[in-house]
Amino acid sequence: MNRGRMVIAMSGGVDSSVVAALMVQEGWDAVGVTLQLRSCDDRMASRSCCSADGITQARAVAGALGIPHYVLDCRETFLDRVMRPAWAEYERGRTPSPCLHCNREMKFGYLGEYAERIGAERIATGHYARIEREGDTVRLLRGVDRAKDQSYFLSYLETEQLRRLELPLGGMVKPEVRALARQMGLASAERHESQDICLAVEGLGFPESLRQRFEKDMRLGNFVDPHGKVLGPHEGFHRYTIGQRRGLGIALGERAHVIGLRAEDAAVILSTEDTDLLAAGLRATGVHWYAPPPEHVIAQIRSRHAGAAARLERLGSDTVLAHFDIPQSAVTPGQAVAFYDGEQLIGGGWIDAALPAAADR
Repeated sequence: MNRGRMVIAMSGGVDSSVVAALMVQEGWDAVGVTLQLRSCDDRMASRSCCSADGITQARAVAGALGIPHYVLDCRETFLDRVMRPAWAEYERGRTPSPCLHCNREMKFGYLGEYAERIGAERIATGHYARIEREGDTVRLLRGVDRAKDQSYFLSYLETEQLRRLELPLGGMVKPEVRALARQMGLASAERHESQDICLAVEGLGFPESLRQRFEKDMRLGNFVDPHGKVLGPHEGFHRYTIGQRRGLGIALGERAHVIGLRAEDAAVILSTEDTDLLAAGLRATGVHWYAPPPEHVIAQIRSRHAGAAARLERLGSDTVLAHFDIPQSAVTPGQAVAFYDGEQLIGGGWIDAALPAAADR
């Protein structure tokens, strides 16, 4: 039975290939689509999802499944919607979350527009998170495989984007997906993971890749201590982020880390005290909710963060303070914060500022 048309976001990797096969088995009129986000040279080809190798793999899997496959050239859109805003954040002394912007603007924005044009009801991806539907209500939950859970990266999606989303892998762990790909005889069964090379030039960090891409001058300044004492020159304001310890380019005799970035004079503030990284909470702006938030939530402040119990204080329609039960380290302006009620993602926003730990003492 044909369940309707569905677009499958295909990178050529094992996850999206298994998703495509499962959706075909379920009776969807599946259309495979690969987004070409940037031009990738040969030295990146084996690891980048938008490379010639990835496109070839996706096309081979689609051919084996008997479904059409298309490549959408959206390089300029990606540049305008994801890369330029990311560089603007670095210039402000903030650390951007480009993957969340890419999901909203490209994988579920640009691709969503394409899906509408071809009459597709749903979009399926290989993200490790779960969608539950009950009538008109849609709930987004963490993936069963907590080591692979990607619900944090979906916390910037619009509610309507969630409604059209299918996440077939959310109830599986990675070894199960590999085994299923082998069982199905998919060409990508042994393919390694893509590593977001679409965001950076190989051999360069993401911020330096952006600086060179947009031909911006290196903004030089000084390292300073928490009291304002100049410690020495740094290698470019955009190269540093809160909590960074490696690659600072200065020897202080003790292990130091970045505790602040001051955009007005391009100062990078260093400290050798771990307690200087602690925050009692955060202020988040641009907050949106998928469900009414309770007073107490779990706040996840970066992709590898386990989440922290916090009390919410709402300051307006899209601004909240989250007060941690236990101070958290390296709360970073520009990064996303995702709010959970148990396993359910109930909302998200952008970290605007950390609340000093001393304020609660």
